[in-house]
Amino acid sequence: MPQRIRSLVLASIGSLTIGLIAPMAHAQNANTQKPKVVTSSPSLNFYGVPGLIDTPSAEPLPDGQLALGVSHFGGQTRTTLTFQLAPRISASFRYIGIRDWNSDGFETYRDRSFDVRYLLFREGRYRPAVSVGLQDFAGTGIYASEYLVATKNFTRPFRLPGEVKVTAGLGWGRLGSSGSIGTLIGDTRPTFTPGDTGGDLATDQWFRGPVSPFGGIEWQYNDRLGFKLEYSSDAYEPETSRGVFDRDSRVNLGVEYQWTNALRVGAYYLYGSEIGINAQLQFNPKRPATPFTVAGPRPIIVRPTRSASPEAYDTAWAGSTSSSVFIRDVVEPELTEDGIRLESLTVTANRAEARVSSIQFDNLAIVVGRTGRALARQLPPSVEIFDIVLVNEGLPISKVTVNRRDLETLEFRPDAANTLLAKSEISDADPRPTAGAVDGTLAYPRFSYSVGPFIRPSYFDPDRPIRLDGGISAGAQYRFAPGWTLSGEIRHRLAGDVEDGRLSNSVLPRVRTDAVLYAQAADTTMENLFISKQWKPGKNTYARVTAGYLEQFFGGVSAEVLWKPATSRLGIGIEANYAKQRDFDQRFGFQDYDVATGHVSAYYDFGGGYYGQMDVGRYLAGDVGATFTLERQFANGWRLGGFFTLTDVSSEEFGEGSFDKGITITIPTSWFTGKPSRQTVGTTIRPIQRDGGARLGVPGRLYGQIRDGHATDLNADWGRVWE
Repeated sequence: MPQRIRSLVLASIGSLTIGLIAPMAHAQNANTQKPKVVTSSPSLNFYGVPGLIDTPSAEPLPDGQLALGVSHFGGQTRTTLTFQLAPRISASFRYIGIRDWNSDGFETYRDRSFDVRYLLFREGRYRPAVSVGLQDFAGTGIYASEYLVATKNFTRPFRLPGEVKVTAGLGWGRLGSSGSIGTLIGDTRPTFTPGDTGGDLATDQWFRGPVSPFGGIEWQYNDRLGFKLEYSSDAYEPETSRGVFDRDSRVNLGVEYQWTNALRVGAYYLYGSEIGINAQLQFNPKRPATPFTVAGPRPIIVRPTRSASPEAYDTAWAGSTSSSVFIRDVVEPELTEDGIRLESLTVTANRAEARVSSIQFDNLAIVVGRTGRALARQLPPSVEIFDIVLVNEGLPISKVTVNRRDLETLEFRPDAANTLLAKSEISDADPRPTAGAVDGTLAYPRFSYSVGPFIRPSYFDPDRPIRLDGGISAGAQYRFAPGWTLSGEIRHRLAGDVEDGRLSNSVLPRVRTDAVLYAQAADTTMENLFISKQWKPGKNTYARVTAGYLEQFFGGVSAEVLWKPATSRLGIGIEANYAKQRDFDQRFGFQDYDVATGHVSAYYDFGGGYYGQMDVGRYLAGDVGATFTLERQFANGWRLGGFFTLTDVSSEEFGEGSFDKGITITIPTSWFTGKPSRQTVGTTIRPIQRDGGARLGVPGRLYGQIRDGHATDLNADWGRVWE
């Protein structure tokens, strides 16, 4: 940076900071105003977590918040994704690049790391918020540190405008490398080793070695402008010893500007020698990018009372063989207009069963409510009980039984949703429709297709953080009977650089790490081509068989059985596969490698949108172990989760990263468009893709198809039943 520009930036930041410090230094100790607990989202530090500049603070993000931080100073670029998993727990994934490393064969050192932090105490009137955190606790450990930190918010202290946050903490590891006040737990702490495979939990480091104080002040002058001053306890020994940058001071200062509600940017002077910049993007999946708009439902037509119109309740119509067809023909158009497909309809004198699937709504409580309204508007008055069976891809998921009189009397009452839920029953659906059912005219056969762009990312190549292939995709599905699907997708790559990535050095069968060879072989490929049959052998069991070209790398046969009662939080599944590796050109040929894989899976719905999954079995490379997954799902369809896999493959055999782990993100398109849709976009981000712990990709695994229609999810979404 030119010296003149550097001087101007420093002068600007310095004068603003002096303006903050001077009034506070000469102010009275007493503050007549009550401290205020600030509930707005805290700003992020250079590590992409709530904090000052290069040190953390104690405040949590709002529950469910996603934050993306990108920072740069002293030849170091850090990109961090942070998720507030629960009100007290947050987790972060970070990718870094350090230029001019000039050691151990690295010109630009690249690394990945994970953080986790826990809010011990919420801020009160007199008590600060207190958090404990682990930074880079499972990577190579270049940024490994632990901290205990407290933050207190003050409104208009010393009659200053705006709000002031005061933070103080104790740090170990990187945060304990400068200004140590001694040790608390142990003197010995392993040092960072460049080139280590990393990935293991560094429990022998946690809270060991020298401990140092850090802290600082953040002044939010108004809704837009903020200033920061901190004392950092990071000596930056690996960087300064390699000449990456010079550290001449422990004091950092900066100015930040809230550009929009989501975007905050800042400029800083760090360690007496460097200019830094930081961009922070925060948003919450609970708040859609575009307000959700959908046409309102039709009002229910209230029947006359039996005493006022006894002839209306005559059941002679039920004896006609054509009555069910006639009723179907008036109910189905109304459901179709509401984005609901009628699979079948059975009507008797006093009871009706409608099997329905959603065309556009991912919230199945809305489907229940609109189906109930349509039946109440069109069915003869004598029909009192509605059994609404939710169906997905031919699988009857659950049965919701509602009383017609409840729909009529509760529609406009306060607390109508909770009252209707208390009066309704959710149970397992029968595998097949009841006797006398008539099929929906649009049910089967059904043909659908899609044409559009595709993007295939490849993350964290040592030479380039992100590589992308993009082009045109054409897919088609033919559902010729309930549960039967014939599906395929063809892709043509128009541009990309995945083919320029590094070739694998894996010592395991290369079931995932030959992606570069697949990208080099052909531009036009068959992504998949398979036939699938799924059905219910019993009331609370589901089954699936899929055969064909299942994914980019493998084809074969997959069979699955799942036990999952509609009212149970627990599900148990068994899957068995025979897989054969596809040719690099992804046409119809296969290579010599084949493998039998399979897993026993346990699924558990913790409530509140949290799901756990454990899969135990054999993976594509022949290794045996288990995968553990935790996912959070929001009411609008957002899903964020993390997983890790431990198998009998050693860290040395696995290679960099030591074991398979990653983050999954699924976003409903309705969040962007504001229009109801069941379509989603998603990705899986792994610190590094290796061959150990690789599971066969099978389209349409059962649990993901049925869980939204079972009791826990329906109860959670029931507030929208009247929409």
